[in-house]
Amino acid sequence: QLQLVESGGGLVQPGGSLTLSCAASGSAPDYYSIGWFRQAPGREREGVSCISTSDASTNYVDSVKGRFTISRDNAKNTVYLQMNSLKPEDIAVYYCAATRGFLMSDLCVLQPMEYDYWGQGTQVTVSS
Repeated sequence: QLQLVESGGGLVQPGGSLTLSCAASGSAPDYYSIGWFRQAPGREREGVSCISTSDASTNYVDSVKGRFTISRDNAKNTVYLQMNSLKPEDIAVYYCAATRGFLMSDLCVLQPMEYDYWGQGTQVTVSS
């Protein structure tokens, strides 16, 4: 079992920055690939970024490449999503999720169905 808690969401002006945190607790958090997902009202949940267990592999959806950076600190069992140059289209509830499915390959994917554990989400609003 793994528990995930997101934090760091809030209101920011266009062009601003936020850093989201995903704190993991439970059974061997560093054995899990972690993904960040977002869901805007009326839209499907979308994979934003992910990082493998050893952070050797990262992926980003095209719309955030060059603006968002994912990282992990296994000593703190925490994964971060640094979000810069935020736009109104980034408005959503952001979730982190975990899977052990890629432990041997040390990869990660952006498909929500591949993840087993989810946090409760944190709201990100971009508005002037």
